[in-house]
Amino acid sequence: MEVAMVCTRVNLLILILSLCSPYKFIQSPMDFGPLNLLPTTTTASSDFGRILFHSPSAVLKPQAPRDISLLLSFLSASPLGKVTVAARGAGHSIHGQAQALDGIVVEMSSLPSEIEFYREGDVSYADVGGGIMWIELLEQSLKLGLAPRSWTDYLYLTIGGTLSNAGISGQTFKHGPQISNVLLLEVVTGRGEIVTCSPTKDAELFNAVLGGLGQFGIITRARILLQEAPQKVKWVRAFYDDFATFTKDQELLVSMPDLVDYVEGFIVLNEQSLHSSSIAFPANFDFNPDFGTKNSPKIYYCVEFAVHDYQNKNINVEQVVEVISRQMSHIASHLYSVEVSYFDFLNRVRMEEMSLRNSGLWEVHHPWLNMFVPRAGISNFRDLLMDSISPDNFEGLILIYPLLRHKWDTNTSVVLPDSGSTDQVMYAVGILRSANPDDGCSHHCLQELLLRHRRLAAAAASGFGAKQYLAHHPTPAGWRRHFGRRWERFADRKARFDPRCILGPGQGIFPRDSSSNGAFASYS
Repeated sequence: MEVAMVCTRVNLLILILSLCSPYKFIQSPMDFGPLNLLPTTTTASSDFGRILFHSPSAVLKPQAPRDISLLLSFLSASPLGKVTVAARGAGHSIHGQAQALDGIVVEMSSLPSEIEFYREGDVSYADVGGGIMWIELLEQSLKLGLAPRSWTDYLYLTIGGTLSNAGISGQTFKHGPQISNVLLLEVVTGRGEIVTCSPTKDAELFNAVLGGLGQFGIITRARILLQEAPQKVKWVRAFYDDFATFTKDQELLVSMPDLVDYVEGFIVLNEQSLHSSSIAFPANFDFNPDFGTKNSPKIYYCVEFAVHDYQNKNINVEQVVEVISRQMSHIASHLYSVEVSYFDFLNRVRMEEMSLRNSGLWEVHHPWLNMFVPRAGISNFRDLLMDSISPDNFEGLILIYPLLRHKWDTNTSVVLPDSGSTDQVMYAVGILRSANPDDGCSHHCLQELLLRHRRLAAAAASGFGAKQYLAHHPTPAGWRRHFGRRWERFADRKARFDPRCILGPGQGIFPRDSSSNGAFASYS
């Protein structure tokens, strides 16, 4: 064992010398023993956004958290150069957040994939590796009649990846984001220390890492809170032709957490947006809206909610939906429902993914923009949004749904809009558009879409305090404005847990200053 450790350390030193040299010594596959360091791969230099392509100099496929610890310990202690490290989960980032130009990408999927389930009193939870995808946890937990409480819309994302952001979906109003449903974490800090942390043990690191954008440590294990899983779900959609009525009904639904288990909504811009998100619903449901003309478009909205059917609790789900729908103000006769299994409901986006893959429309550019918008500004945001898009040719989905502030822990690193009042409601908005090069969206077209999103985000931030979620800011100064009054705490946590600024280079928050051996660069 000691001989193996010595060989590993020597190989790491060779690697670091190679990366810090102006000459590139890594030109062919190399075996760094248990660390399994490999040369650049295509997957490590790309992501779902297909906007940025930054090639690392090496890829680490760790077999255990200790392998990550060895790498970060050497880099943290080394006086040489400015090698950076990015953890890569499922590669679903948009703007290269999990890339490391000329650095090292850690492929989290190579870590052990065990999932262990426990019960203490009335509390059930799962201990799961940071590189495991949520779909894997769902499949295993359902065998026990259990499931996590909070989800993302898409399940083929890693545990560590979503916990490094927040993890939101239609359950967030009820159970909070995924980061509010974590009991314990195992983290490898930028110093290379392996730390087990919780709300009561090393709480500063625990809170920093949750929503921390990969800046303070790499999540190698998490303890996820579970609940009883329903057998089926009653999934309901109602349509609107008035935005104020649409948001009013959404806020009504999130005020009834004892009856409603999921709330989302989306804008219906055209036929494509009406049907592409309706795979689970009948193809011929009786809603044939008039979308107007190109010069005078007519916009509709859809509220989506769900009620869990446990079947063993003697609750009539049809009656529950009837009680709820009687209080709503949707277009008369335009409320539709389907009954699906709990698994199929949570995995609903997978059906859309497979349809897009079959059409060759999945691996295209995704210039997405996600925002948290204060309730007081959601109507103005809608107006800004409609001024920046063409409803007749928009391809993709625009999500709008309410969240409740008191379900979020402000000790974590997530940035929410400042609330000027006691208003608990804010909105998540996701502009999830696709840009297909084969349909004429060249480099110039893509850059134009990205510029529109930057302008929209800037106008919403300055106009009514909206904040980006899954944020991307092209300059450190932009990040500082993004964090606002929370910047000092974020920077202090960086100095404590990753003082050499090794981690998360793709975010562009803390550029390394080679003149100060990797310490914080000065900027305003």
